[in-house]
Amino acid sequence: MPFNSTYLVPVLLALALALGLTPLVRALARRLGVVAKPKADRWHRSPTAMMGGVAIYLAVAASYLLFVPHTRQGWVVLAASTFLFVIGLVDDLLHIKPYQKLIGQVMGASVVLYFGLTLPWGWAASLNMAVTIFWLIGITNAINLLDNMDGLAAGISAIAACFIAASLAINGQTTEALMLATFAAALLGFLAYNSNPASIFMGDCGSMFVGFFLASTALLSASGGRGRSFLVVIAVPVLILFIPIFDTTLVTVVRKLSGRAASQGGRDHASHRLVALGLSERRAVWLLYGLAGASGVLALLVREFEYHSGLALVLGFTVVLTLVGVYLAGVKVYDESEVAAGREHVLVAFLVDLSYKRRIFEVLLDVVLIILAYYSAYVLLFGSSLPPETWQLFLRTIPVLIFVKMTALLVMGVYRGLWRYVSVDNLIVYAKAVVAGSVASVLVLLFAFRFEGFSRAVVALDAMILFLMLAGSRTAFRLFRRLLPAPTAGGRRVLIYGAGDGGELLLREMRNNMRLQYTPVGFVDDDPFKKGKVIHGLRVFGGNGNLRRICEEQSVEEVLISSSQIEDERVREILRDCEEASITLKRMRIEIELVGHEY
Repeated sequence: MPFNSTYLVPVLLALALALGLTPLVRALARRLGVVAKPKADRWHRSPTAMMGGVAIYLAVAASYLLFVPHTRQGWVVLAASTFLFVIGLVDDLLHIKPYQKLIGQVMGASVVLYFGLTLPWGWAASLNMAVTIFWLIGITNAINLLDNMDGLAAGISAIAACFIAASLAINGQTTEALMLATFAAALLGFLAYNSNPASIFMGDCGSMFVGFFLASTALLSASGGRGRSFLVVIAVPVLILFIPIFDTTLVTVVRKLSGRAASQGGRDHASHRLVALGLSERRAVWLLYGLAGASGVLALLVREFEYHSGLALVLGFTVVLTLVGVYLAGVKVYDESEVAAGREHVLVAFLVDLSYKRRIFEVLLDVVLIILAYYSAYVLLFGSSLPPETWQLFLRTIPVLIFVKMTALLVMGVYRGLWRYVSVDNLIVYAKAVVAGSVASVLVLLFAFRFEGFSRAVVALDAMILFLMLAGSRTAFRLFRRLLPAPTAGGRRVLIYGAGDGGELLLREMRNNMRLQYTPVGFVDDDPFKKGKVIHGLRVFGGNGNLRRICEEQSVEEVLISSSQIEDERVREILRDCEEASITLKRMRIEIELVGHEY
């Protein structure tokens, strides 16, 4: 159906109503005392008004009732979401029990099921209903958990609503798409007051309404995909809402491994971990916005690809997000004493012990990478629409390749290294393992299948792609550490004297050891050829009499000499410059000492 300018009326009305009603609701919440006060398990630092969901709900309901064409499914979604809004509002005002909210969510999900909205995943009707109830309740609570930082839940929900609207429009469900666009506009209007620094939160009335509305409208998109592949039906709603699902999964798993209740509040969400890694609150939120946008784009792309290509895209994206999740899970956000107490429980101790078996994760990851690399080689040569005989050949040989290549990775020592310290030597090991695996695979295929129907180009491409995937996955953590540097805010600003191997070693120690409380700002070196160069993102400012000027320009508080080879006379000159500028001078020394019996 072509675009009609009248579609803008409910969208603009919802935006205007949210912009106008939110300040009024904020004033009412303050008058009633419905204010979120700072707590140890909450992120905000000052009392903040709640009940922002009232403005969102009124903007959506009024716009829908007045200007959006009414459909039976639209009424079901709005009515059930209204019921969840009321339950959330009661919780904001009276603080009801968690199980009472859960009962309300089950009741709302039952209404949706009764009127025929389910995830058509091709299973038995009873199983579809059970999965749909889990989906509705899970997404509702995921949005509730995601509401942990200014603008995060509202922004992610608005992005998800836009992609669900796009999916509905592609299905030809224009009325439902308009309903989602109106919903997204209301969220954007509220976001004007909820962005950092937020003056109002949406509260449970908002998070429950927004979460249930998104979950139930995703069912509309799935139902519109009937007749399409199973992957489209299942992947599109999951990918569009991937960030709430990702955050909830991360929090639940890590809390269980730390001996904490999954329902217990805390500053351990993905957003909090990003801030702990050195990002500002605003940048952390925008990074998650970007990931939500990327998963939404992928959801729309999956619709256009063949089944197998779409599955490969989803699998690759899942691998990347899994690596991100493992990296974020390693960020310390709990007190060590609390974690130690949790590990005293038998089940928790077992899970923690299992979680530290990193090799299990590596092996499973490499199986996926071998499949993806082999499939990618076929797609690059034959296109995404593989001929039936080629696809059958792929399916017959993939078990053989997994067996042979995993054996090669094991024998060549791929699993002996630590990802945190991957170096060129490790990359050489990966290359040898890939070459050995490819050669062995060719020999096995020649013996078992006489190499009939195989392409030598597939073998070569497979080897190159697998090496890139292995190297990329192993260096991912180092890449994350570069993109998300460890927090150094509040430490003393330090200038490193000596831009050589010792200076690079000192910089890595300062970035890895937070107890030093140093913020490196750059290097200084007397070698004129090093001036202007960059080491791990920090500039070499020069030297030769310019130390005082550089310290003043960079607000340096300490100078650390990184080399023991600097002559004593030069050290005395540096010391004079530092004393005249009231700057502390220290020197790094690496000593190997004998440990005596006193230990």
